[in-house]
Amino acid sequence: MQAQPVRVFRGADRAGRLKGRPLEDAALAEVRALIGPPPGGGHARDLLIEHLHRLNDHWHGLHERHLVALAREMNIPMAEVFEVASFYHHFDILKDGQAGAALTVRVCEGLPCEMAGARGLIERLPALLGPGVRVLAAPCIGRCEQAPAALVGQLAVGQATPGRIADAAVSGQEKPAGRGVVPAGPDFVGYEAYRGQGGYALAASLARGQRDPAAVLAALEHSGLRGLGGAGFPAGRKWRIVREQAAPRLMAVNIDEGEPGTFKDRFWLERDPHRFLEGTLIAAQVVGIQAVYIYLRDEYHDARRLLQAELARLRADPPFPLPAFHLRRGAGAYICGEESAMIESIEGRRGEPRLRPPYIAQVGLFGRPTLEHNFETLFWVRDIVERGPDWFARQGRHGRQGLRSFSVSGRVREPGVKLAPAGITLRELVAEYCGGMAEGHELHAYLPGGASGGILPASLADLPLDFDTLQPHGCFIGSAAVIVLGQQDRARDAALNVMRFFEHESCGQCTPCRVGTAKAARLMEAPVWDQATLQDLGQVMADASICGLGQAAPNPIRCVQKYFPHEIA
Repeated sequence: MQAQPVRVFRGADRAGRLKGRPLEDAALAEVRALIGPPPGGGHARDLLIEHLHRLNDHWHGLHERHLVALAREMNIPMAEVFEVASFYHHFDILKDGQAGAALTVRVCEGLPCEMAGARGLIERLPALLGPGVRVLAAPCIGRCEQAPAALVGQLAVGQATPGRIADAAVSGQEKPAGRGVVPAGPDFVGYEAYRGQGGYALAASLARGQRDPAAVLAALEHSGLRGLGGAGFPAGRKWRIVREQAAPRLMAVNIDEGEPGTFKDRFWLERDPHRFLEGTLIAAQVVGIQAVYIYLRDEYHDARRLLQAELARLRADPPFPLPAFHLRRGAGAYICGEESAMIESIEGRRGEPRLRPPYIAQVGLFGRPTLEHNFETLFWVRDIVERGPDWFARQGRHGRQGLRSFSVSGRVREPGVKLAPAGITLRELVAEYCGGMAEGHELHAYLPGGASGGILPASLADLPLDFDTLQPHGCFIGSAAVIVLGQQDRARDAALNVMRFFEHESCGQCTPCRVGTAKAARLMEAPVWDQATLQDLGQVMADASICGLGQAAPNPIRCVQKYFPHEIA
């Protein structure tokens, strides 16, 4: 039941100390009821986002009185608490006396969902659901193969229709947020089944000294496995770099995949989570990791509950002593990933700490060496070591090595995650793994690497899809998020959609990205593009932005100008 609003403070200075009367006991009691009393050493600073989630879920927003109480309870400056709360899209800061929306419906407006009619859903839902339900357009929710997709509270709705969303809204209001465990599908492999299939035997042999860590590292290097989160840095080299650093060492696993078109990590996590967890433990044994931090995007509520349950089963019956596992929940921000999993002091949207490239595994959290990986990279570790590096290396096509999980969406008959040889071409991928183009559609263009990977025409559909093969054409494979356009679509519309995504997700720290993405989106709305201005703007963003978001944002513009000039003249 919604508590009656209580005025709890008259103001606070930068350190969070109250001006005027003391913080009311009621607000502090409400905070402690959700986050628990402080442990002996006080609340850990890196739990700030987790505590904000508890408050936001329960109260449908973050009241001022609770932010002040949380700052005092955690001994964190009020300015820092406010900056973190205001940075993330899924937190709603409320004035005391203001009630949050009882239910929020987020309809994805990413490119695959826009192509599937998401805009019409967004326009129809407010009148259908009524004033008690808030309807928002969301940049991406990671269900591109189920387009159009929506989140009704914490309930995911794929192939969404107004009726399906309305039905989910009823059940979403009846079910407390965060409760329940996601039902496992028929192909789900839980802890007991995984152990029964020989799972964790490899990691246990390392832990017991029965297998040489150096041999495992050599196998990984020989396999050619590269980082599968987008950057493609050799995984074995990462392990060796961090292994050579002084202990203690940490690991960060990024399961954010917030870029439109990407959903492969969610797919495997919902089916075989322990293969990934064993890969994590193998890396921990080889590198010498004391603690593992897993960052999971907030849109994956079902996957989070599933992973929490399977981690509990692993801890309850461990095959050997485990490193500490910390599961961190995102809050709707594309640029964060590993940094938000652990960072000691997170500033706000206008003061976000400089994000170092996640593929450079150097000094990380709290000044400690940190091994940073994507989910899928770790997913392959057990198979590579058990089957041998040559098994993995010979899977590719067209001179490439390994297997890739391609997230395929858009105008294909059978969208989804396709486990295919690295180096496969788009034409082969669609024909052999996706059942061909969707009925009534012919291949017009495709995005080979999500929003930032550029756009290529059908005439270049025979290029190998892998690292280093697309760069000469102004594109890259990234996380292998493939979005296919048909002859009824326009590349310029796709480019505008992803530029609006970049505008929405810019952290705002650097002017070239913050202003450049917004300016580019406005210019791209014109029937005829101002080519010179867009070229100049793109060059400034690429040269002067401090992270990859702003640096890659011009890619779709350049591709449209190069390959689809007839659409913008």
